[in-house]
Amino acid sequence: MHAVTPETTALVDMVLDYAHRRILGEQSPLDKPMTPSELRRLASGSISETGIGGRRALALFENVLAPACITTDHPRYLSFIPSAPTKAATAFDLIVSATAVYGGSWMEGSGAVFAENEVLDWLGREFGLPEGSGGVFVQGGTIGNLSALVAARDHRARALAAAGRPRPARWIIVGSAEAHSSIAAAARVMDVDVVAVPVGDSGMLRGEQVRPVLEQHGEAVIAVVATGGSTNFGIVDDIASIAALKSAHDFWLHVDGAYGLAAALDPASRHRFAGVEAADSLIVDPHKWLFTPFDACALLYRDPEIGRLAHTQHAEYLDALTGASDWNPSDFSVQLTRRARGLPLWFSLATFGAEAYRAAIGASIDLAHAIAADIAERPYLRLVRDPQLSVVVFEREGWEPADYAAWSAGLLEEQRAFVVPSSHAGRTNARFAIVNPLTTLDDLTGILDSMA
Repeated sequence: MHAVTPETTALVDMVLDYAHRRILGEQSPLDKPMTPSELRRLASGSISETGIGGRRALALFENVLAPACITTDHPRYLSFIPSAPTKAATAFDLIVSATAVYGGSWMEGSGAVFAENEVLDWLGREFGLPEGSGGVFVQGGTIGNLSALVAARDHRARALAAAGRPRPARWIIVGSAEAHSSIAAAARVMDVDVVAVPVGDSGMLRGEQVRPVLEQHGEAVIAVVATGGSTNFGIVDDIASIAALKSAHDFWLHVDGAYGLAAALDPASRHRFAGVEAADSLIVDPHKWLFTPFDACALLYRDPEIGRLAHTQHAEYLDALTGASDWNPSDFSVQLTRRARGLPLWFSLATFGAEAYRAAIGASIDLAHAIAADIAERPYLRLVRDPQLSVVVFEREGWEPADYAAWSAGLLEEQRAFVVPSSHAGRTNARFAIVNPLTTLDDLTGILDSMA
């Protein structure tokens, strides 16, 4: 299996040919899921004692398995938060695997770690963090949020111990009622409580809403989580007013910008993120709006040493790593083994430059506002909220949940678009999440026409 033979050479050539065709295809098909029974009928039996050979295995993937997976970087993939990696980033992702880089330690992957840190340093400067900030690329926003909140708890516990004060009976995380579900998931893993602060019609968490919670719970609060672009609506919390509370209350400010914080790179949208420079930690997912393949989340600490204290794993076999002062990425999150998942973003940024990224992000925001204006002019549609970033939520007058479901299924069956229903305040709605620079206004108006 590991030797370079004519068989393995042919296999690699076949795989690279498929990757070449898929990456450079004018437009990959949208595709759609198959039922378990269909896949059992078409794809069962691939695992055996003797194997089916690389040619058959690749054919099975290309002709059966891949078409059963929706293409997340399709211009009309508009559900959840899409992916839209540059061709450069996707191509370089192949190199990351081909070079067998281990990205957990400086000793084993210093070149890769240096390149990843170049990107993290750039992001830190863009978000206004002080010199010396840093962190790590992790799997996704859930792991990024969990790692940051674990560091926040560890920091609070150390501070209380140093002051000779007891720990509270229960730790508390404060966030918006519209915060991402990963915050509640992290709290369950950590066995801590969440105070979900209700927000008004604006959907924004503000300092005036957070203050009473801080006054009530005091030292039990390990972190306040501000959302830098909610997944459901793209709403940015009033980070500045929350950060202003730090002058009177001692708390860790974490900004969950998994989807939306990339918009701070757009000069026209930067003002929405005022206060992010006061964050003790933040995340942004390059596989969402920074045009990188799955999976990558940039986790940044204002003071990386706090993250290191919380996360460094100690064992005899790790003495060679933990005994040195090197920058080991695995010291800053809950994972030890890690792929150098920041390299595709590094390569794409180095290739095209930050200006191209700013323009692409700004174009998505402009398109969201353009389609929102179109929705407002259609009598059979109602805009639920004016968009801030690139998420547009709207309702079809008179439709019930079953109508949305049938419409969505029809769009996918006809390979016109992938737009699944969402909901807010108990009402079903439709939602466009726009991050792909190849998505056009005609794409979106055509989908709206189908609702008439």
